[in-house]
Amino acid sequence: MIVLSEDSQRTSGKDAQSMNITAGKAVAESVRTTLGPKGMDKMLVDSSGGVVVTNDGVTILKEMDIDHPAANMIVEVSETQEDEVGDGTTSAVVVAGELLDQAEELLDSDVHATTVAQGYRQAAEKAKEILNEQAIDVSEDDRETLVKIAATAMTGKGAESAKDQLAELVVDAVLAVADEDDIDTENVSVEKVVGGAIDNSELVEGVIVDKERVNENMPYAVEDANVALFDGALEVKETEIDAEVNVTDPDQLQQFLDQEEKQLRQMVDKLVDVGADVVFVGDGIDDMAQHYLAKEGILAVRRAKSGDLKRLARATGGRVVSSIDDIEAEDLGFAGSVAQKDVGGDERIFVEDVEEAKSVTLILRGGTEHVVDEVERAIEDSLGVVRTTLQDGKVLPGGGAPETELALQLRDFADSVGGREQLAIEAFADALEVIPRTLAENAGLDSIDSLVDLRSRHDGGEFGAGLDAYTGDVIDMNEEGVVEPLRVKTQAIESATEAAVMILRIDDVIAAGDLRASTDDGDDEMPPGGGGMGGMGGMGGMGGAM
Repeated sequence: MIVLSEDSQRTSGKDAQSMNITAGKAVAESVRTTLGPKGMDKMLVDSSGGVVVTNDGVTILKEMDIDHPAANMIVEVSETQEDEVGDGTTSAVVVAGELLDQAEELLDSDVHATTVAQGYRQAAEKAKEILNEQAIDVSEDDRETLVKIAATAMTGKGAESAKDQLAELVVDAVLAVADEDDIDTENVSVEKVVGGAIDNSELVEGVIVDKERVNENMPYAVEDANVALFDGALEVKETEIDAEVNVTDPDQLQQFLDQEEKQLRQMVDKLVDVGADVVFVGDGIDDMAQHYLAKEGILAVRRAKSGDLKRLARATGGRVVSSIDDIEAEDLGFAGSVAQKDVGGDERIFVEDVEEAKSVTLILRGGTEHVVDEVERAIEDSLGVVRTTLQDGKVLPGGGAPETELALQLRDFADSVGGREQLAIEAFADALEVIPRTLAENAGLDSIDSLVDLRSRHDGGEFGAGLDAYTGDVIDMNEEGVVEPLRVKTQAIESATEAAVMILRIDDVIAAGDLRASTDDGDDEMPPGGGGMGGMGGMGGMGGAM
């Protein structure tokens, strides 16, 4: 009896599991050589000739044209890691791939996938518990540790040559935008400038707007400026309805023009009355309004992005208004200096010298566009880990130390667990050791010798013992200053485990119809079982898998 169409493809049982595991491992292998301070870079070239050179795991996987559904589940691990923490994307993917590799051996030994999944979940919970116990507390006043965390996140990336200076800038930036209840790194704007060296990068305590003043007769710079923020347009108001007016006399036309000019004059007069010296406008500014603003000595910028207006409001203490008629003196912000400056051949507006800048800008420099792009990716990772550390207040040593300790303790834990889950927990412990092993391999060291040394030191109770990729020695990572936020490790383990378990539980891959067709149509709902196929005999496993 033929149930599916002739063109449909179906892979079942061990073939399906093997296919999905192979796809997941292939994704992990593609980024594995980028891990650690001596990791290599990847060059990604698209069909139109665009080039990206990076060793940032999530960037590589996003740019790769991956088609396999199981492989895309592993890509999602890196994206989750990036969104939650900002760093550790490569580690998370490599661990997920190794969990699948270890699981494959268990499946070949006739251990059921459900048993492996259960053991993995138990091991992940125990691992997070161990990491929480071993984590070191850090306060927001401990600037030295925060700088070390920022520098660790940049190690091995394009910014490494100036990581100490950049780490200081990152910590300054995050501390500046921190609120009492939260830290939003969106308030740290990053401006890339091609030209100069990486160590010429600087932090501006204020906002840089990638615009110029609208009129040449306006001042280049204004000191002690009252700043008005307006998200509308300084143009003649148009009627809500389409109207047609017949003019029979030239004087009538002149009256219309005079009225338009009067409206614009009133808008500018309102800004002058409230004491504005600088105005940022979200939409356009009429030529006549520009003329009046220039006559009054007001510096104006048009078509400012909504994000820039929000950052300007935070930096200057002003308020974004929607109507010029309603603007009051208390709506204005204040900046000690607003000036148009040349940066790398482009004119930009600098709003600086503000009280307690709650919005800051990092100017990143580099010799080429590819270098600056990679520095930006390193800075984004660094901003994420400093923010996470300030939120959680807990850090762990790097250099493969946590993974080695977890492997050691999880093997002891496995002995206390009955049944076949014990095998899965031991496999989980073996999988975690892929991190120190890969660090050693990428540094050109003997991975077996390095792993033996690490295990020996951890057996002796040295939790902070990690691998120095530069010398090959096993040293105390806390003393060396190689530290990472606790959440980098816990999130990596959590998301890697979930992805591996989801892939292992799939025992049937079916080429379905258009699954979106029924969900996009408001009148129809997808039948239970995914794509209307879940009710067939032998396909029950697909309901949660697709």
